[in-house]
Amino acid sequence: MVTRGFTGRRPIPPYADRIPPGQHLVHDFPVLSAGPTPTLARADWTFTLRVGPRPIKRWTWEAFNALPRTAFTRDIHCVTTWSKLDTRWEGILVDDLLADAGLAPPTEYLLAHSFDGYSTNVPLADLTLGRGMIATHYDEEPLAPDHGGPARLVVPHLYFWKSAKWINGLQFTTRDEAGFWELRGYHMYGDPWREQRYTDD
Repeated sequence: MVTRGFTGRRPIPPYADRIPPGQHLVHDFPVLSAGPTPTLARADWTFTLRVGPRPIKRWTWEAFNALPRTAFTRDIHCVTTWSKLDTRWEGILVDDLLADAGLAPPTEYLLAHSFDGYSTNVPLADLTLGRGMIATHYDEEPLAPDHGGPARLVVPHLYFWKSAKWINGLQFTTRDEAGFWELRGYHMYGDPWREQRYTDD
């Protein structure tokens, strides 16, 4: 007979070291947005790289998709406490956008802008060296509108509000400017492993 409490430790799931503090694993892909899903025709879609208010280069959908493509598999973590493992994305690395524009980054800070007026700040260092992507495909399928299609930013090592849906541009800024949720009390950086959900975290 074994008395309750003396059965030893429960086995640790093999993925436990991939789930940040305060997060739980999901197997679906929850849909969360700051507003309604916009209707975006690919023929009207453009992506603009700016330094301050000055446009440096603008890509149409066709020109954008002619750039070198990359695929990666990453874990993602939402500030609402869910985590999803081994998500598969394909698109254009931010490194390749900068290279195509012939632009040496002029500052360390960027704002990502979306068609619906959403914005979020992401440091340059978190978008380059293969860390950030403008994704057009998820799980080998064109990105669904509810998940940010036709294209969204993917910065998987930060909370997922930083991965702006329906993205239409990146803007270099002279300082670290707050975006939509940052102006409403969310953390300026958003590291899941440090639980940087809100301003004082």
